[in-house]
Parts: sequence; C-alpha cells; structure tokens
Amino acid sequence: MTTLRVGLLQTTSGIDPRANARAVGEGLARLAADGARLAFTPEMSGLLDRDRARILSNASEEADDPTLAAAREAAARHGLWIHLGSCPIKPAPGADRLLNRGFLIDGTGEIRARYDKVHLFDVDLPTGERYRESATYVPGEAAVAAPTPWGLLGLTICYDLRFARLYDALSGAGSAMIAVPAAFTRPTGEAHWHTLLRARAIEAGAFVIAAAQTGRHEDGRDTFGHSLVVDPWGRVLLDMGEAAGHAVCDLDLGLVADTRARIPAIAHRRDVPLRVEAGA
Repeated sequence: MTTLRVGLLQTTSGIDPRANARAVGEGLARLAADGARLAFTPEMSGLLDRDRARILSNASEEADDPTLAAAREAAARHGLWIHLGSCPIKPAPGADRLLNRGFLIDGTGEIRARYDKVHLFDVDLPTGERYRESATYVPGEAAVAAPTPWGLLGLTICYDLRFARLYDALSGAGSAMIAVPAAFTRPTGEAHWHTLLRARAIEAGAFVIAAAQTGRHEDGRDTFGHSLVVDPWGRVLLDMGEAAGHAVCDLDLGLVADTRARIPAIAHRRDVPLRVEAGA
C-alpha cells in the first residue's frame, strides 16, 4: 500500500496581498510539521477581492507575486510539494484583465505546472449576488495534468467543477488525483458542493482534493468553506467545516487502480453522435 499524506489550508483571504502571503507561508509550515508531503491551498490564496479597480491595482505579475514567492520558499525549506490553488496574475504590465492561475510547485521550490481557470463564473444568484469574472479575468485555453512523485495530478479551479467533460479529460489522461481549489459562494456551496465533488471523484475514479475559502471576507463576500478530500469510491475522507485552519489526510493511492478495476467506466467511455428526434 502506498500512502500519501496531503495537507489542506482553509483560509479567509483578504485584500492585502502581503498579509495573505504571510498567512499562506505560515500555514504551509504547519502542514509540513504535521507530515504533509503534498499541500493544497484555495483559489485566490493570494488576493480575494471583487472590487475590479482595486484588484487590478494590487495584483502582480508572476515574478513579483508575494504569495507565489512565499509558497516557493516554503516548498524549498520543507521539501514540500505544493499546489497553490490560484492567485490573480497580471499577464503583462498595465493589463486590464488578469489570469486566475494555479501553480504546482515541487519540493525544491520550482514551478512544475501552471493552470489558468477555463470556466469563468458569470452568474446572477437568487440572493442578489452578481458575479462577472469575465470582466476581470481572461479564461484559460487548456486542461492541465502534471506529474508528481505520487502520480498524475489534474488541475482545475472552482467553477470548473460544474463541467464534467474537463474531468473526463483529466481522468482519461491518467490523473490519480484532481485538485479543486475554490471560493464557492455560500448559497451554491450549501446546494451543490458536496454532491459535485463526490460525483467528480466517482466519475474519475480518482482522489479529489478541494481546498476552499471560508467565512466573511474583507470585500464583503461570504464563502462556504468545507474543504474536502474525497476518495475514488466517493467517500468523504475529510471535511474541514467552516473554520479557517489546516488539516492533513492520508490517501491510500492503491484505491485508484482498485476502483477503476471494479468499475472500468473510463475504459468504457464512447464518443457518440447526438440525434434529436423530430416531434410527432
């Protein structure tokens, strides 16, 4: 049996990039002390702000992002692989839209993979909350899976969770684990978070690791929390509830092959044409 101890941070990130960077660095050190070998942080770990002008002013290019720098330093110091869920990254000086970009960092502090969020959250909720991510962010153009010492890790971000075809691509490529860093709203989280994460794990026959934002943020939004680890059979191994903090969870990586052998749904997938029947 190959066991991997993963660690998750559940944060209430705010509008000060330096403060967020310090919190992430401190949390990663705690996870390393608890024996984690691969750590996960939420979406927008570095800066969570729905004020467009302010986030454009406070966001950095990749080379200057303080949270990315803190994560790379923690990785090198502790020999810890890190999936930094995402940070708002300026693609160029003076850019008028950002990238919602996640990073896989190895135990020497080197960036092994980048993923830009493909599906942007443009919705009007019944609560009156309105989100237009496309006004501030440029969507990514490709799915990404990256090798780690423990198998292939598929990279997604938050709203991607609702698009099963992306997870089909990642599991079809052989991903044994899929990361879903998030900042889910409270109404959508209460309705759909657990169900969607369990469904994606079952369909993919993979571990799903979802580090999440939680609580009331400085920009006025509320996020759902409940960072989860779900195994390939759909069992919830860890639910962090609503308090900010950190936690570790041990994964039996042999469950991926066992589950895919028991129900070989990935091997049975077929692309078929759609026929819409004419009405009578």
